[in-house]
Amino acid sequence: MAIAVLLVAAALPAASAEAHGRGGSVRFATFNASLNRGAEGALRADLSTPNNAQAATVAEIIQRVRPDVVLINEFDFDPEAARLFRDNYLSVGHNGAAPITYPYHFIAPSNTGVASGFDLNNDGRVVTTPGAAGYGDDALGFGAFPGQFGMVVYSKYPIKRHDVRTFQRFRWKDMPGALLPDDPATAAPGDFYSPAELAAFRLSSKSHWDLPIEVGKRTVHFLVSHPTPPVFDGAEDRNGRRNFDEIRFWADYIRPGHGRYIYDDKGHRGGLRPGSSFVIAGDLNSDPLDGDSIPGSAQLLLENHWVDASFRPKSAGAAEAAALQGGANATHRSDPSRDTADFADVPGPGNLRADYVLPSRGLGVHGGGVFWPVSTDPLSRLTGTFPFPSSDHRLVWLDVARGR
Repeated sequence: MAIAVLLVAAALPAASAEAHGRGGSVRFATFNASLNRGAEGALRADLSTPNNAQAATVAEIIQRVRPDVVLINEFDFDPEAARLFRDNYLSVGHNGAAPITYPYHFIAPSNTGVASGFDLNNDGRVVTTPGAAGYGDDALGFGAFPGQFGMVVYSKYPIKRHDVRTFQRFRWKDMPGALLPDDPATAAPGDFYSPAELAAFRLSSKSHWDLPIEVGKRTVHFLVSHPTPPVFDGAEDRNGRRNFDEIRFWADYIRPGHGRYIYDDKGHRGGLRPGSSFVIAGDLNSDPLDGDSIPGSAQLLLENHWVDASFRPKSAGAAEAAALQGGANATHRSDPSRDTADFADVPGPGNLRADYVLPSRGLGVHGGGVFWPVSTDPLSRLTGTFPFPSSDHRLVWLDVARGR
């Protein structure tokens, strides 16, 4: 069954793949494509010609799955790079995969690599020079330069730009009951960051976006983000706690009456209007049962009354990889066929379910999957093994009812 689901999506003839969006369903997807680079402007340079092997591989995966709306995580913030990827890669067929056209896209600044002016990792140094050792740890979100590891959304359907809400500047301390990190060496709670640091510290390690997508007469709010990995910290668990609250942000945003404290970058307050249709998507960096995130982090959405998480995308390739790689995978409790990321196994967390596409209740789910071909599938060349030709994450998609 898992193999059938995978191959239908991966090898579907182009004409039929296009038809699903015009008929009864719309395909939403998320893909941490690792289209990040180590220096500002490097991604634009790589995408300025059609010859970058990694970008071509990422584009082919998208062309094989053919989502109508796709979030790409880890795409450095650069509006010109976003245009170049569309024109030089997505709009050009690769290895027999048909080109895919996205008339609409959205990109906006990220907190990654934005200097804070504070010693946020408490190592006794304030690093404000982009690219210098320790700069990323003192930035508002980890990054060697402003916008590294950002994100972009491509869509076949109009994005209602005047109604877009971004939450890049929402401060962590303004979330009621925030899990602010604690200095274990003191008796005071939640004091890893000073009051001055908390006055500047933003919740989102990249950003949170609410993008209203016009699908026929229906508006679907595409709620996208990329919470920080819950690792690379100490006993204070500052990244684990931030990851939890970045996920919790959407849980509060979609729950009527619980998002009153939220304000967007234009100063407008409140959560999502009750009764609105939505799809939450992104690399949440949280597996329901395995890995290093705070227990219950993913469940904030998976067990949320307003979310329909009953359909769980899977692939035969993920199950095969976990069995072949062993290591940490052998002790995992989650179903390995649901994994979406191929991480180090010894030492390391093993493969995890980190990437999600979660619709609102009543939206209607028609199917979905994870692009992770088994090793005997000719398309496994697109995912491969370390060092990966595309990314250590896999594209995840969900088909939801188009409505009228």
